[in-house]
Amino acid sequence: MTLPRTAADVLTSHVTFEVECIDRMYLNVYVPRLQYATGLVGYIRRHLGLPVASTAALAPITEAFTTAVRAFAAGRGVPWVDFAKGQRKDDVAQEYLAGHDGGEGVLFIGRAQEKTTVFRTRRRHREDGSPYPWIARDTAVINHFYFYCVDADFGPFFLKFASYFPFNAKLCLNGNEWAKRQATKAGIGFEPLDNGFAAVDDPAALQAICDRLGPAHIDALLRKWLARLPHPFGPADRAAGYRYDLSILQAEFSLTQMLDTPVAGRIFFEQVIRDNLDLGRPDRVGLIFGRSIYRGRKNRTPGSFATRVVTDGVTPSLHVHYKTTKIKQYHKLGRALRTETTINNTLDFELGKRLTNLPALRQIGYTANRRLLGVQRLSRDPSLGADALHTICDPITHSDGTHVAGLRLTDPRAQALLHILLIFRLHPNGFTNKDLRGLLAEHLGRPPGALTAGQATYDLRRLREHGLITRTPHTHRYQVTDTGLQHAAFLARVHDRILRAGLADLHDPTPTRLRAASRTYQAALDQLTRQAGIAA
Repeated sequence: MTLPRTAADVLTSHVTFEVECIDRMYLNVYVPRLQYATGLVGYIRRHLGLPVASTAALAPITEAFTTAVRAFAAGRGVPWVDFAKGQRKDDVAQEYLAGHDGGEGVLFIGRAQEKTTVFRTRRRHREDGSPYPWIARDTAVINHFYFYCVDADFGPFFLKFASYFPFNAKLCLNGNEWAKRQATKAGIGFEPLDNGFAAVDDPAALQAICDRLGPAHIDALLRKWLARLPHPFGPADRAAGYRYDLSILQAEFSLTQMLDTPVAGRIFFEQVIRDNLDLGRPDRVGLIFGRSIYRGRKNRTPGSFATRVVTDGVTPSLHVHYKTTKIKQYHKLGRALRTETTINNTLDFELGKRLTNLPALRQIGYTANRRLLGVQRLSRDPSLGADALHTICDPITHSDGTHVAGLRLTDPRAQALLHILLIFRLHPNGFTNKDLRGLLAEHLGRPPGALTAGQATYDLRRLREHGLITRTPHTHRYQVTDTGLQHAAFLARVHDRILRAGLADLHDPTPTRLRAASRTYQAALDQLTRQAGIAA
């Protein structure tokens, strides 16, 4: 087995299988009619039938829900955890999962105090000075109840309720865990990887499973557990239309590419980090997300555009930012290349937040992952270019001692031959020694007939030995090879448009951008040298 030398080589030859899947999703669970003050007033006055719209009337409902949660935990023997400040809730969940028997049920209920939006009653005054209650939005630190559960279809997930009316909630689930359980039900063998798959018997069937996960499955999960857990709203409330709905708060879309060896992943990141630190620039990140980025004074695209490299121990990860969206790429457990697009605001892509927009959002996430990898595939091994340059420009010495001259890039005669090859490529029947003599003399500024047949034969031999032309069998005619066309066009343009133009810029007595940049760079080096001397 040969080691990969480029990012493109890793992606092409060292990926054993890959799978795209919705990863972690964080969803808002809310009653649409109770998200604004007038809706709350309608609930109090029309639904509850109270004459005065005041949040004080909601206190008994809040107390009843808190009592129901406590009674649920006590009646079913569900462990109760009061989260400490700064404590990682996922770590606690992992401890309970480690001792879980795998069946469906509630692992534990956690309580944490967190800041959230609430409604409060304020006192306002009419023009005559008489007071009246006014319901307005506010923020407060209140109790939140975390129900950590295991579902037969989705595996571990949690549902978090605010303890104050209107009892907004959050649902957190993982699509890869859902796919694992569906693969097991379908009889597809696989080796699990943390939040993914390390090996699978039928990658195509697994991908088909991942593609099935949609809004209907997620909505069914919510309805199933709302019926099992303490519900803040009673049957009369739900019959009156006060029912929970779902919207997308955060969605991750992952592409996991399993690698044949750990070293392939290390080589990939070494090159990607070296060659792609400018991925977050507006012009490049716009290509990844297929969006136009405007950086002018008018209609400026909001948000930060940046590339970060984060190192956890010895494992690096690449982060590319676009508005509130982020792509993260890392070497997962030393075995897989993981690319994740996390969308924190669907409005970044002119999509609504309702769960029905998940298919369109998934397409955006998957496409962003693929486009990032497409950009990284453009990286090339510099040694390949060096070998090609030496093959064309350096002399050749055969085993019998015969010597074939090279085509030095700065040699006028070699440059003339490269330009002539571009012309001869258009000749369907090829060209002859005589054809070459005429054009070569013209390019070198010599009179017609100045070059002999022997001199042209010398040039034909070195062009043929370097693989730029080939002789048509049983004739004295020659054809330009595909390699000859590609290398001649590239080297001729580099010589004419970059080397000559750049050197002319550097030696031009009038100010030029290249000279100014060269002086700035040299001044920075001089300053660094002086500082090093002082430090020594």
